[in-house]
Amino acid sequence: MNIYRHIIIALLALVSFFNLAGEQVNKKLPAVDVKDVRIENLRGKVIIQGWDQGFVSVEGELDDKAEGIIFEKNGSEIFIKVAMSKHFNNKNWRGGGSNLTVKMPKALRVAFKGVSSDVTVKNINKSSQIKTVSGDINVADLSGYIELSSVNGNIYSKNLAGKIELSTISGDINDQKSAGRLVIKTVSGSVSSDSLAKEIKANCVSGSIDLTLASIDQLDMSTVSGEVKAKLLLNASGIVKVSSVSGDIDLDFLGETNANFRLSANAGGDLINKLTNDSAKRSNYHSSAKLNFVTGNGRGSVRGSTVSGTLKVSD
Repeated sequence: MNIYRHIIIALLALVSFFNLAGEQVNKKLPAVDVKDVRIENLRGKVIIQGWDQGFVSVEGELDDKAEGIIFEKNGSEIFIKVAMSKHFNNKNWRGGGSNLTVKMPKALRVAFKGVSSDVTVKNINKSSQIKTVSGDINVADLSGYIELSSVNGNIYSKNLAGKIELSTISGDINDQKSAGRLVIKTVSGSVSSDSLAKEIKANCVSGSIDLTLASIDQLDMSTVSGEVKAKLLLNASGIVKVSSVSGDIDLDFLGETNANFRLSANAGGDLINKLTNDSAKRSNYHSSAKLNFVTGNGRGSVRGSTVSGTLKVSD
């Protein structure tokens, strides 16, 4: 009897597994006259990979709550969407999800939208617009126009080139070896970037920003109550603008710096100069302070302000 009972339990478990497993997908479409690939997946994991073939393929396993997959060509666009069951609701978020790999010509534009979907994108050289809510974004070897956005997921990027924008609300951003023009935004997340970009704009509210930069033409950083740090080499006639309310700013200048410095603080903020012997001058009647000095030929420009935080420049 025990043997039969074990067999029945095993059969029931096997049936349960197949009921929970999603539909297997293996489809392809020619990419003739196609310019865009648009992908939507509510939850799970999606890998998007550029290649030199002349068609778009999708393979993997659908969410067990999915009704099927839409995979069609409309004009110059190929559209891929995991269609969820009408009975799927917010109570069904835990577990499950699709697990798909999309391969597409690397010269096409790609757009992805998800909710709790992790997404990996590699080897696209035209345009990549990737948005998710609570999923993580992991990208490498992208070029052109690049927009990566998550609400409370993390962003990991490597070897990006072009016009780049990375943004989160409470997630963290880790960027390595980006080049071109870089914009980074976070509210309460942590930002770390080791970038080759010539033009950088970074801001946070209460989060932290830590930048290691090469030679730059323009740097614009701001924070409300967070901490901002940057190591940089300022090019000839380069421009740096930084500001904070109660947050701290730390600028570490590498190599020879030729710039005109104009720094100010209000409401008890501190100005610290480790570049020259010049010190801040505080008002006799107010708690404000100013620090003005020149290094080298002064062709570059460094402008910084804080209300009650600390602004430090050093080498």
